[in-house]
Parts: sequence; structure tokens; C-alpha cells
Amino acid sequence: MELRLLRYFVVVAEELHFGRAAQRLAISQPPLSVAIKQLEQELQASLFERNSKEVRMTAAGEHLLGKARQLLALSQQAAQETRDVALGTRGHLRLGFVGSSLYRGLPQALEQFQQTHPQVRVDMLEANSAEQILELQQMRLDMALVHSIQPPETIASQLIMEEPFVVCMPEHHALHASAAVDLAELRNDRLILFSSLVSPTYHQRIYEMCQAHGFAPEVRHEVRHWLSVISLVSLGQGVALVPAALERVGMPRLVFRPLLGSHPSSEMLAMWRRTPANPLVQELLTCLKQAVAEL
Repeated sequence: MELRLLRYFVVVAEELHFGRAAQRLAISQPPLSVAIKQLEQELQASLFERNSKEVRMTAAGEHLLGKARQLLALSQQAAQETRDVALGTRGHLRLGFVGSSLYRGLPQALEQFQQTHPQVRVDMLEANSAEQILELQQMRLDMALVHSIQPPETIASQLIMEEPFVVCMPEHHALHASAAVDLAELRNDRLILFSSLVSPTYHQRIYEMCQAHGFAPEVRHEVRHWLSVISLVSLGQGVALVPAALERVGMPRLVFRPLLGSHPSSEMLAMWRRTPANPLVQELLTCLKQAVAEL
């Protein structure tokens, strides 16, 4: 059934007068009568009883009226929601993130985003950088927050923040009272590090930082998440080089100290597909950059 025919039918049913209904619809009466007959033929049911004095609905017409109003309301709702999605005020955003982003402005950005986009549903997936890029390529994510990693050509990226690595050590460590730590002073410590399979870029970066200071680190544990790294440090299992943002975790029995000298930084990047692009990505990016600036 054409929505146009249903709309004509509803107006005639409300007016019970073809002349007044035609005026409401801004058409002449003959095309309106033809449209109602067309609808009746399609439904194989008489919708109105007509005579020279009045128009009355049949039982079939009364049944159709409620259904027709529902269908017209649904069509209007679908049209409005489609416009809202195109404008980025409604929709669904699937967001991937690495654990450290929770301490780099992501919660604050999401709070601001939901305040300005209450009709948008955000689904979140924690995964490592390589996993998120694969999810983007396979269209299971719309946006990813990742560590330093080279994206494929089909993926756009933007640097969100960079910050120094700091030393994370147990509170009883011999260097806990130092204002800053020379990386070479950790040559005899056991290092807790990301698995090279999970984050090869970070694994290689930290290895190279140690090698630049004359030693190859003794790796005690390789884990998948930053919280696992600092949890093991708090249990006295070793030391770690972590992004400065992890100082905000507030885990007990830990001491964070800056490194002396110049070192590579820890980066967080946003990535998304170039096409098809979800308009909500740029909206969340704006909130994220503002949240990072306010940290």
C-alpha cells in the first residue's frame, strides 16, 4: 500500500466528507475519489459507504484507520530518525579502546558526548591496537583509540595526546625517594612489560629505550593490559615503564617517578574508516580533544 493512499484515507475518515478532505489535502475532489477507489480495489474491501447525504466508514474502514495511523506515524518517525542520523544527532557508535584511554580523558569525553547526543547509543569494546584495526576494517567498529601503530591506507588517524613514560615501582623500591630516575639505574630490575604479540610497538619501544641506556631488560612478566602491569608492580613482581596517565589510577603501594633525559613518548591515536564514515566519529573526536586539553 502506498503511504499516499493511506494518508488520503485517514483524512477522509476524519472528515467523513470528500470535499473538506480534498481541501485539507490541497487537491481537487476527483483525484481523491480515484485514490480511495484504488485503495479499496487493492484491499478488496469497501472502506466507506457513500450517498448524496453522508459518508460513513464501514467496519473494514474502521479497522484500517487505526493501522493506517500507526503506519503513517512509523514512516514519519523513520524519516526523522534517518535525518537525525545523517546530521549526527542520533544513531549508534561502536567504539574500541585500549585500557590506558580510561585515564586519558575518555570517560569525560563520553560524558560530554552523551549530554549533547542523548539519542546516540555508544557500545564499547576493550581490545589491543592490532585487534581494533582489524575490527575497523571488518566494519565491526566505527572508531578506535589505540597506541602508536601504523594504520593501513583505508584507515584515517589523528593524534589525540602524547605524554612521557614514567617509572612505576613498588613503594619499597630502593629508588622510591629519587626525584627522577636514570633509566640505566633499572638495569638490575625485572621488567613487567606488554606482550610483544599484544602490542609489538610498545614492546619494541621500551626494549629500545633500555638498550639505548646500555642494557637489555630482564622481562619478568608479559601481560595484556596496563592495569595488569601496575598491579604486578604493586605486588612487588618488578618495575615497569608506563604512560604518565596511569598515575591517575590511584593504586596503593606504587610510586611513579619521571625519567631523566629525553625519551620516546607514549601516544594515543584515534582511528576510523575513511569510507563509509560514521558522522558521529567527528563529534566524539571533538569531545575527546576537549577532555584531553582539560586534563
